[in-house]
Amino acid sequence: MDFRIFTEPQQGATYTDLLRVARTTQDAGYDAFFRSDHFLAMGGDGGPGPTDAWVTLAALGRETERIRLGTLVTSATFRLPGPLAVAVAQADEMSGGRIEVGLGSGWFEAEHAAYGIPFPPVGERFDMLTEQLQILTGLWATPPGERFSHHGEHYVLDGSPALPRPVQDPPPVIVGGTGKRRTPELAARFAAEFNVPFQPVETVDTQFGRVRDACTAIGRDPGDLTWSVAHMLCLGRDDAEVARRAAAVGRDVDEVRANCLAGTPGEIVDQLGVWREKTGISRFYLQVLDLSDLAHIEDFAASVVPQLR
Repeated sequence: MDFRIFTEPQQGATYTDLLRVARTTQDAGYDAFFRSDHFLAMGGDGGPGPTDAWVTLAALGRETERIRLGTLVTSATFRLPGPLAVAVAQADEMSGGRIEVGLGSGWFEAEHAAYGIPFPPVGERFDMLTEQLQILTGLWATPPGERFSHHGEHYVLDGSPALPRPVQDPPPVIVGGTGKRRTPELAARFAAEFNVPFQPVETVDTQFGRVRDACTAIGRDPGDLTWSVAHMLCLGRDDAEVARRAAAVGRDVDEVRANCLAGTPGEIVDQLGVWREKTGISRFYLQVLDLSDLAHIEDFAASVVPQLR
C-alpha cells in the first residue's frame, strides 16, 4: 500500500505553507502530495484566502524532485476543458512528468456563488464532466501533427492541435465518489484510479463493486484500475496526543476515532489491515488538516509505514 498526503488549503494556507508540507512529504518518503481544488473555506474565515490548485501544483513541480502531484478533485465547473488540458500538460512538463488529474462534477455551491462561477443542476454538471473527460483524454491521445475536434452539448473544439504535449502519455486521471450509476460508468471509461473519500469500509466495498461491474460491462479488466480511499489522519503516540491533534483541527476525538484513520500507531496499523482485507485498496490518501504540524506527517512515516512492509 502506498500513502499520499492530501491537504485542504482552502481552509487557510499560503503557497509557502504548502511548499513546506510538500517538501516534508517528499523527505519522509511518501508517494505523493495532493491538494483539494476549492475556493472557499468550509468553516472558519479561510484566511489568508484560497490558492489556485494548478498554479500551486505547477510551482511545486519546480520545487520538488520525486513525489507525484495532483488534485482531489478539480471541479468540471471551474475551468474550460481545453485550457485545463493546457495547464495540466504544462505542469506535467514543469514537474518532469509527475502530475495526476482528479476530476469531478463539483458540489460546493457556496464557493461558486462567492467567486461568480456558474453552478448548474447536478445532471448538467455530470454531463459537463463527461465531456471534459472525453476532451482531456482525447487531446492527450491525439498523435503529434494531427488535430482533435469535439462537438458536444457543452463544449465545441474545432481542429485543436492538442498542444502542448504532456510528458506522460497520458497523465493519470482519477475519478471518485459514491454515485451509483454515472460515477462507476465514467471511472470504467476514463480513470486510471478510482477513489472513495471519507466513507466507511462497507460503503467503499459496495462502490468498488459497482465500478468493477461497470468495467466488466465494457470489457475492461478491473485490475487495470488503482483502488484508493481518503480519510483524515489523527495519529498519536498515546490517547492524549490523539486528542490533542483532534482538538487542533476543531474535531471531537470520539468522532474522529469513529470516522477517520485515528489512534496510536498500532491501532492505525490494525485499521489499515481491515481496509486492505475488506476492500483490496492499494493506496491511501492521508488528509492532514493542521498544516503547521509537520511532525504529524513525519510520525506516520516513521511509526506506521515500517510496520506494513
